[in-house]
Amino acid sequence: MKTLDKLKIGESGVIKELTKKGLSLKLIEMGCLPGEKITLTKIAPLGDPIAIEISGYELSLRKDEASSVVLED
Repeated sequence: MKTLDKLKIGESGVIKELTKKGLSLKLIEMGCLPGEKITLTKIAPLGDPIAIEISGYELSLRKDEASSVVLED
């Protein structure tokens, strides 16, 4: 199972599912919907947070939040 927090800068993936129920609604409201393509664009110097590009805009997420985004194989 590949999750968003495991990507390297420049790598992309397609969202398969969101695993944390409490966090899922927040991520969906920010545009992280199953089937959407995402690209990891930046990682902070200490590794947290990360920035992703989704639906034409850049979004910042904590590693804990990113670990709940499962990507298609």
